[in-house]
Amino acid sequence: MYRVDTSERHKLNAWVRGHQADEEAKVSRRSGILEFAVLGLLRESPMHGYELRKRLNTSLGIFRAFSYGTLYPCLKTLVANGWLIEEPGSVPALPPETGRGVAPASSLAGRRAKIVYRLTAEGKEHFEELLSHTGPDSWEDEHFAARFAFFGQTEREVRMRVLEGRRSRLEERLEKMRASLARTRERLDDYTLELQRHGMESVEREVRWLNELIESERSGRDQRRSSPEGSTQHDSSGETGGLPRHRDTSRPDPSDDTK
Repeated sequence: MYRVDTSERHKLNAWVRGHQADEEAKVSRRSGILEFAVLGLLRESPMHGYELRKRLNTSLGIFRAFSYGTLYPCLKTLVANGWLIEEPGSVPALPPETGRGVAPASSLAGRRAKIVYRLTAEGKEHFEELLSHTGPDSWEDEHFAARFAFFGQTEREVRMRVLEGRRSRLEERLEKMRASLARTRERLDDYTLELQRHGMESVEREVRWLNELIESERSGRDQRRSSPEGSTQHDSSGETGGLPRHRDTSRPDPSDDTK
């Protein structure tokens, strides 16, 4: 009898399981980022779903690819956790009257108040807890972009730790990119080489930007410590004193980085 060699099959199955686990982890992380952003926006003011999605797309560009099919399950989960409540909003304005002075029955039948989502006290407490996290997840591309969008609500010391962690992560990435380019330079054509250089320049630009932010945060902290007693300066979470006042370039988009 022939013995069936199952070693390759086992390797393939292990790879598939590992790949599935990685994909599930990515989905979980993106779901967590979305929940964080939703809580942050609703902390500013209650909104209905359409308005919330529009704010996610315009204010937080990393959510441009999100759809209603992703947002509404997230909202339902937050409601189930007690972090949001649903409230009936105002009914949309009536359409123009017809020649008889009566709106069409079809337009009246489909009219209903939009659901408005409001942050609960528990939701606010949970969001503030999330804001205080400074672990490695907060340094990654999408996490960092979402965290930075809410730096105005974040304590100065937390901002510093997140910025320094992000810079450290990018410096590690830059070192690996340089080492890889040094090994493969002779085997790359001109266009591939230029693409590699472009990726490195993007990371270097963000590192310079982070250095400016970190220096500004430190300067603001030092000024606060040296201010005379009785000064009205406060380290409130809504401060933007850590932002450089004059910069020639806009904030780099972490999603453009070469990983």
